[in-house]
Amino acid sequence: MSSIAIVTDSNSGITQAEAKELGVTVVPMPFYIDGEMYLEDITLSQEEFYEKLKSDAKISTSQPSPGELCDLWDSLLKEYSEIIHIPMSSGLSTSCATALMLSQDYDGRVQVVDNQRISVTQRQSVLDAMALRDKGMSAEEIKRILLKEKFESSIYITLDTLKYLKKGGRITPAAAAIGTVLNLKPVLQIQGEKLDAYSKVRGKKQAKKVMLQAMRKDMDTRFKEYLEKGQMRLMTAYSGNPEESAEFAEEVKAAFPEFEVIRTDPLSLSVSCHIGYGAVAIAAAKSAE
Repeated sequence: MSSIAIVTDSNSGITQAEAKELGVTVVPMPFYIDGEMYLEDITLSQEEFYEKLKSDAKISTSQPSPGELCDLWDSLLKEYSEIIHIPMSSGLSTSCATALMLSQDYDGRVQVVDNQRISVTQRQSVLDAMALRDKGMSAEEIKRILLKEKFESSIYITLDTLKYLKKGGRITPAAAAIGTVLNLKPVLQIQGEKLDAYSKVRGKKQAKKVMLQAMRKDMDTRFKEYLEKGQMRLMTAYSGNPEESAEFAEEVKAAFPEFEVIRTDPLSLSVSCHIGYGAVAIAAAKSAE
């Protein structure tokens, strides 16, 4: 049986400490803050990131250099026969395209999986890859299954502020100003490739209600078969506000009593860059198990 190393990036939300426990490798994503480079969970913690975000520091995302990625793969291939590399969605970053291009020089030993996920749903893909590997599947077989199921996931997010959507050019300054005055809270969604608008309501309480309704609709329609087979996983996530997230997690448990386990994790910093502090999210993904 071939040995397979599983690699992802810190957009998955898997910390370096968790990576050691799971036996996977997490590539730290680089961020530039006021011109200085930081590595997620290496030289930049969640707390430090939000402190800098609140202070209006200039923050931009980047990607690992091709040389660093190849060095990592080369090192792993001395111990393993194959690699499954699961980066964040190609619709949200060019890092996936870079990895796909670089993998062409590895004669099939590095399988890059663009399964259109990020944050907590990307984390589920990593867990799926581990389970499939442990069943004896090859890297190519694992990639095929993850690609087949790449759109079997859903994320809904509501925000605390419109500031960062305005800053990123996703809404106009005028729309942001009106929205702030009217206490309008957008509900955003990630259904694979990118972050899109889903709804816009008055107040965060109503926004959370809309998210719960949207996820229930998903469970009753597109995910119904998987739910009945016990293959769906439900998660919540947040951006720097664990207390509010814990309260929302209780609402989710009440709304979805059929789930015995509902994970709660911080949103990846690459998502938080665009939505700011104070967001909460509900997410679901089909498990390969």
